[in-house]
Amino acid sequence: MKLRLFSRGFRFTTGNGKFYKKMDFSDPPAKASLCCEESVEGAPPTYAMYEALKDSCQNNATYFHPDDSENGQRLYQGFMTLIDHIDTVWPLVDHVRKVAPSYDFDAKSPGNGYRSFVSVVDSCVLHGLKLSRQVCTGRDALLFRKGYFVKEVESCGQLLASLGTCLHHLQTLLSWAAPGELFPIEPHSPEELFSQADTINQYCFYGRCLGFQFLPSMRGILKGISICMAGFSEAYYSHGNLISSVWTGGQYLIDPEMRARRIVNISQSASVEFCKAFWFLAESEIMKRVPSLMSSTVAVNKIITLPPEPIVMTTNEGKEMTILPPTVHIGLQGLNVRLISVNKRIGMAGEGSSTLPPAEGIIFHCHGGGFVAQSSKSHETYLREWASKLNIPILSVDYSLAPQAPFPRALEEVFFAYCWMINNFKEIGTTGKRIVFAGDSAGANLIAGCTLKILEAGLRPPEGLFMAYAPLLVSFIPSPARLLCLMDPLLPFGFMMRCLKAYASPNARGKVEKRSSKENSTSNATTPVEGNGFLKVSPSQEGASEGPSSFEEVSPSDLAELQAHKSGSERRQSSDTTISAASLTSEHTAAAGITPTEDKSQQYVSDFLERYVFDSDTDSEGRKFPVVKPNKNLHSQREPESENSSTLIGEPPLLHDGENKDHKKRIKTRLAVRSNLDALIARSPSDEFIFSVPRDPLLSPYWADDELLKRFPPVRILTVHLDPCLDDCVMFAKKLKGLGNEVGLDVLEGLPHGFLNFSLMAKEAHEGSNLCVERIKQLLDLENHANTPDNTEL
Repeated sequence: MKLRLFSRGFRFTTGNGKFYKKMDFSDPPAKASLCCEESVEGAPPTYAMYEALKDSCQNNATYFHPDDSENGQRLYQGFMTLIDHIDTVWPLVDHVRKVAPSYDFDAKSPGNGYRSFVSVVDSCVLHGLKLSRQVCTGRDALLFRKGYFVKEVESCGQLLASLGTCLHHLQTLLSWAAPGELFPIEPHSPEELFSQADTINQYCFYGRCLGFQFLPSMRGILKGISICMAGFSEAYYSHGNLISSVWTGGQYLIDPEMRARRIVNISQSASVEFCKAFWFLAESEIMKRVPSLMSSTVAVNKIITLPPEPIVMTTNEGKEMTILPPTVHIGLQGLNVRLISVNKRIGMAGEGSSTLPPAEGIIFHCHGGGFVAQSSKSHETYLREWASKLNIPILSVDYSLAPQAPFPRALEEVFFAYCWMINNFKEIGTTGKRIVFAGDSAGANLIAGCTLKILEAGLRPPEGLFMAYAPLLVSFIPSPARLLCLMDPLLPFGFMMRCLKAYASPNARGKVEKRSSKENSTSNATTPVEGNGFLKVSPSQEGASEGPSSFEEVSPSDLAELQAHKSGSERRQSSDTTISAASLTSEHTAAAGITPTEDKSQQYVSDFLERYVFDSDTDSEGRKFPVVKPNKNLHSQREPESENSSTLIGEPPLLHDGENKDHKKRIKTRLAVRSNLDALIARSPSDEFIFSVPRDPLLSPYWADDELLKRFPPVRILTVHLDPCLDDCVMFAKKLKGLGNEVGLDVLEGLPHGFLNFSLMAKEAHEGSNLCVERIKQLLDLENHANTPDNTEL
């Protein structure tokens, strides 16, 4: 077997000279829809890509092996580590690759969480291959930057190692579910899933490799949003100290590791109020001007306030029923809806005279935002374009947001707004001949729940539902796609958990605290509050917290890194500006609304550092500064164990004879320290699952009775391969199809959850928005469009 390498691609041949396929390694990531295809010879064509990466890494490892400098040895070890990870990951991903197609909705719509993870791993291999070839090409140059490529190679190794851990979790999920089912048959908790393998190192997903799995047009956008998130957190948690936040925010632009630590710690420690504040930046004064400057021009764009008065409706059977205004949680309040229309039409309230007759259709829209943020204003970027291309009015509901208004307040308001619309078609410029519901993310969940309420009440249902990247099972049943939130720049794991908790289980904290330890050990949705939630120690990482042996040969930078997590007041003096326990408790507890109970787990870190790591000394001016506690018996008693200690990176031990052995051993030890630091501050993802969610069909439409789902109007679902809600969409579409409903599913490549909000910024996102328009046109059927979706590929 041999490889013939070219500038941008290669051909993979066997000994008899037969060609499998010409491979082109370009910037776009691997396509999930193609990741499971097989060549004529029966072997996946991507196998050649894995072999090419191993060959390139071996070439670089051989080159840097004689290099005795620290960076040279780190490059050598980094490439050898990549080879080891490829050998570990390949059989795991190969198994998932073979079974993934059996979980698709249909042959025309390939897509599910298993496919997505295969494409993510393939994209990581593409990223590593490109990086390794850059090193091969430039390593002999005079200006070759070893220090830069050391960090890049080590980041790629960490990335592949974390994806390998995810693949272990996928093997567990495969064993829990029946063939073709993406959700486990029997109850299994996320805690049970995460206990099956080592802790996932989330830092690698938000540092130098951020956005590697997305389209090139989206990577810059996602990187910019991540930098803004980290910088905004500085201002949010510094009580308006703008100069400091701008300075440290600029560092996130040039220091990916600092940004990664900040984002992961924000995700794990920040409150839902921070999520709301950050997402509401989309409605700042500057951002409010963007739609009017860049989107399609519309003649009508106004807010209508619905009074909290009873509405009399006529059922399908001709009976009258009274719909009362919502009162749950926040009492009687007026409800705002936004009317957007490209033209003024006869009868539109407050729009003067017009000769254009009412439109025959109407779009009833609910915006996304995790149930806690945003409004119809922040979604104008694509709603204006939809109104222009569809040439019918759009009525978008500004429902109340959690945590002030949790479930079912928003759903009741959407239902109330729908009833008002039925009685006021003339005022919004339509005859109401065709009604189509449309929603993205949380809004898609609300329109599905509203449809169930309409069917139960016996009222006129809409003629169709369009849902974009919809969470249709608001419960913590593990699925492969849901693991994608561990690496999602827009929807980090902690953000998603806090949003769902604020909406679906707002009082869960108090309930969890009252449970006994026995109840906690048997619950499917909780983890013990008394446990160390800040550090989940896996069998391979136990040495990280047993004592100072894990912190031998600590460099000054490592000391600063540890100190950043010990004291919030001294945090800004270090090179790492992660959110420490102090920065989120003593300084900002009142502002963020964090209770002392939530901070209990962070005390473990301070106690650990105080007990095992830090001592103090005094300089010439009498000022105290932290130092690492000495361990006299360190080398004599612990040297063999430290040589073979496991880390998150998974480096192979350096075993070299000669006078440089001790020097290379110290290099490896520093690498182990950095890895153990990540283990120390990386909290287990499962610690977010400390609340239960009711099995309510109005909250999770996937649980609705089959008899009710059979009455659903035609449904079009559009989602993306890299969406944590992908499996929700696939399984809901399967369920509707199995009941005989008309349903179509589109799964787009390389775009993130919430891509519609970027339709003005990226070509592929704009094309995705255009496909949404086509699907809505099919549901409107105003020009006798075919009812069967064609599942066109973008």
